[in-house]
Amino acid sequence: MDSVANLNQDAFGNTLPQTEAPFKFNVFDPAFHEDPYPFYDRLRRESPIYRNFMGAWVFTRYSDIKSILRDRRFRVLDKPGWIKNKNRYLTPDQGNFDALVRSSSKFFFFLEPPDHGRLRGLITKAFSASFVDRLRPHVEATLADLLGKVREQGAMDIMADLACPLPAIVIARLIGVPAADYARLGHLSDELARIFDPVISLEGYLHLNAVVEEFGSYFLDLVAEHKRQPGTDLIDSLIAAQEEGNRLSEEEVVAVCMQLFAGGEETTVNLIGNGMLALLTHPEQLELLRSKPEIIAGAVEELLRYDSSIQLVARAAIEDIEIEGCTIGAGEHVHLYLGAANRDPAQFFDPHSLDLTRVDNRHLAFGDGIHHCFGGPLARVEGQVVFQTLVQQFPKLRLAESRRPERREGTLLRGLKTLPVTF
Repeated sequence: MDSVANLNQDAFGNTLPQTEAPFKFNVFDPAFHEDPYPFYDRLRRESPIYRNFMGAWVFTRYSDIKSILRDRRFRVLDKPGWIKNKNRYLTPDQGNFDALVRSSSKFFFFLEPPDHGRLRGLITKAFSASFVDRLRPHVEATLADLLGKVREQGAMDIMADLACPLPAIVIARLIGVPAADYARLGHLSDELARIFDPVISLEGYLHLNAVVEEFGSYFLDLVAEHKRQPGTDLIDSLIAAQEEGNRLSEEEVVAVCMQLFAGGEETTVNLIGNGMLALLTHPEQLELLRSKPEIIAGAVEELLRYDSSIQLVARAAIEDIEIEGCTIGAGEHVHLYLGAANRDPAQFFDPHSLDLTRVDNRHLAFGDGIHHCFGGPLARVEGQVVFQTLVQQFPKLRLAESRRPERREGTLLRGLKTLPVTF
């Protein structure tokens, strides 16, 4: 059901008294986790620039968010430095975050120019729209293999059976990872994606440190193997890559491989899950796509907008900045809710309706500016293949009556743990 906030109701549908208390935005509220869009509506209406309990500035309007994403007075958060400072809270027997600090300091997610551009340029070439479109037959073949395992069962979990393994296999083959290791690296990728959450416990960082150690060790071995026996995979291109005459270091090659998994996989996993749930709960739109397969490209854009995989990105001000009378001090954080921007009625007509024929759909599902999500082109192709195939080949596809879909934890990424269906 579409989420439309009512001026006289709270996010739970309860009638509000005339003397309504000031709204407190709590991302840990279970109701927010289940459906954040009524919360965004009220926040955008009452406090479009809001200071949360952590002291961060929260933005929910499309125009503000797009502007900040392109404003070079804001930078990505120095997550590696932040993690390094957390070492002081650990006792000697707990260990340290050294591996996580070393690896994350090479992630272009957390870098600014010129280092960001040097590393990002390599990924951009590998994930360009033209190159990714040539992967379409490979995506189709991989999906056919996965569907072959469940087709006779009459039921499946779209997340476990399709959404999670598909992008992991595609990226693994692209890099040059042996088939036997697909599942292991897919799991590590899921865990590594938690590094982007704005609130992580010490135990969470220790777990991420262990994940990075295992991930890094694996790719160091793979790099060594490809140096001994060069091939034509992406990892061979990275090993030989030169940008402005500077060859990538071994640590940078490993970091790029980890980012390919974490960024290229998560984007697609959540698009498939959120998108299929939206279609299954809007049967008239599903039937429209079935009868008009030629609208698939625009349909994927609308599914990206309607329930965005990346709900939140954060930035830090590098100087004092005034926005509509609010002074954001140097070093202070801003939280930009892409999910809210994509439901802003000032930008999108009837934003809470799913309309696969929507035009001028300039959503921010992949962010904007120099740090926009590099996995966008691959996610689009994989989404087109999956949605088209499921809609056309499974005319009786329905949500399972015996099990409800389960949402994954986290405030940054919005996705599903399970999506049980019958067909």
